Amino acid sequence: MLSVIKILVLTTLFPNARQPVHGVFVENRLRHLLSSGQVTARVMAPVPWFPFTAKIFGNYSISPGIPRTETRHGIEVAHPQFPTIPKIGMSVAPWLMYWALKPHLLAEIRAGNDFDLIDAHYFYPDGVAAVHLARALSKPIVITARGTDLNLIADYAVPRSQIRWAAARADGMITVCQALKDRLVALGTAPDRVDVLRNGVDLEKFRPMDRDAARAELGLRRRTLLSVGYLIPRKGHDLVIRALATLPETDLLIAGDGPDRDKLEHLAESLGLAARVRFLGQVAHDDLPRIYTAADTMVLASSREGWANVLLESMACGTPVVATNVWGTAEAVTGPAAGILANERSPEALAAAIGELLAGLPRRADTRAYAEQFSWDDTTQGQIDLFQRVLAHR
Repeated sequence: MLSVIKILVLTTLFPNARQPVHGVFVENRLRHLLSSGQVTARVMAPVPWFPFTAKIFGNYSISPGIPRTETRHGIEVAHPQFPTIPKIGMSVAPWLMYWALKPHLLAEIRAGNDFDLIDAHYFYPDGVAAVHLARALSKPIVITARGTDLNLIADYAVPRSQIRWAAARADGMITVCQALKDRLVALGTAPDRVDVLRNGVDLEKFRPMDRDAARAELGLRRRTLLSVGYLIPRKGHDLVIRALATLPETDLLIAGDGPDRDKLEHLAESLGLAARVRFLGQVAHDDLPRIYTAADTMVLASSREGWANVLLESMACGTPVVATNVWGTAEAVTGPAAGILANERSPEALAAAIGELLAGLPRRADTRAYAEQFSWDDTTQGQIDLFQRVLAHR
């Protein structure tokens, strides 16, 4: 058995100099894995490329401003480009990624940067392309399903067939919650081929701080809700704003940026809530603990989630949550100390759940204690055990 396992992490979900919080949950899991001393890693995080940036094509060319290589937290990261085809490229995306990345991987191996195993994140197109690469290079592969790759993309016929193909040929598979494992099984995968390894939370970074100081720094004087995430419809920030309309003497902070910011600001104005809703923009990961600590509750109104890291981050800071009951969320919020799940995904149900929680908030120490059961240790050991089994079998 290898004493140190050399892995190649392959995913489009990884932070870079231009997008510092993009896929940060993949980076966090990898950093904890590397801290075990039993694994070394290089990262190949390809970025989509399209020669035109006109708005009629959408944001298909995101590679400008992203370095070809960089080092993050001591991890070497390469960002090769792969071509995209606007509007119609979903079906061929795995092949485009495979053809673009294969020369890079061959060059890495020739340069002496060989590896034992491919650790791919996000089933489509990343995982499918990674299986093609693993077969071409005679390497074992483990794929981690993250959320939208299975609970949305797998609803489409062509990606679904390719996901099934890749799952049948992967040496190991991980899902970040039981709900995603159930989806893989429904697609035809044998249950014993899938390990559920939920994301943990960094209990050192996300911890209770001086709450009075945090609230004073943010200028908070009334009870305050917090909504965190990319500003897109799936995250449901609009539902939280509408819920706020029925919650007097309550303010809302929204941490995140994205294409819906103008719409959300207009919604707050139209409801007469502009003075009660504050948009913080993109917040550095290291600055989030102060904001979680300052809030009375964090509200997550998503329509889909694999395993929402913001839930555990908030709880680790002592702040309970209100969340919609979707996919893995019910596996993270399982008791009063954690918070409350809304009965449905609507402003009315969210407002009712928020009101119920605010009327009987758990002790912040109890919420922190609940979060402490979700350290990264079990997840890290689960990955090591799986990698060792895969390599022993090969």
